[in-house]
Amino acid sequence: MNVSINRNQLKYIAIIAMLIDHIAWAFVPTATILGQGMHFVGRLTGPIMAYMLYEGYIHTRNVKKYATRLGIFALVSWVPFSLFEYGDWPEPQFGVIFTLFLALLVLWMWDKSSLKKPLKVVLVVGACFVSIFGDWPVFDIIWPLFLFIYHDDEKQKWKTFTLLILLEIGLMVLMQAVSNYSFSSYFQLGALMVPPILSKLYNGEPGSRHPIHKWFFYIFYPAHLLVLALLKMML
Repeated sequence: MNVSINRNQLKYIAIIAMLIDHIAWAFVPTATILGQGMHFVGRLTGPIMAYMLYEGYIHTRNVKKYATRLGIFALVSWVPFSLFEYGDWPEPQFGVIFTLFLALLVLWMWDKSSLKKPLKVVLVVGACFVSIFGDWPVFDIIWPLFLFIYHDDEKQKWKTFTLLILLEIGLMVLMQAVSNYSFSSYFQLGALMVPPILSKLYNGEPGSRHPIHKWFFYIFYPAHLLVLALLKMML
């Protein structure tokens, strides 16, 4: 039996993986088998969101509205993300929507700007630096960009995407080793599940065009962070 998933289903896979990941960060010790398993699933989130951003840029009818929507909800999510991560606000740290907002600006600039390529590269590097104030920094900028650059070459697109995921895993493991974190990094390997899911199972179809599918993530993201933050404070 052939299994395929559409764009809406892919979004919900990323959302469920994100929720599992955040529940684990809030309540499950990372060094446990359960914690490792939950974060392994959670590693699907960043690469899938990067791919959906790339897809969103290609298919959107109005990039300005798309960017405005991301920018507004990046700000809306600031308080919930700060409370979830630090138990306090304000903090100079935003959620993943902020990083996706920067990624969209990078795609837009790379695609439509008449700037010389060296200057474009400088702007990409600058966006990567700014993205450290968001969740899934740097790679949620780079992943969509290279997906777009190689969008006409399927083989090179998936090869580059996979290599960049391997680079991200390697850097995360190295950073955790240098920082003497007390938990294992095995869960980072979960990100390697994304290229096969996207290349083999995603059928490229949008699915239902009901507005709920467009707006659900924007509403759910700050809402679930706020709920989890409040639960952390009460427990």
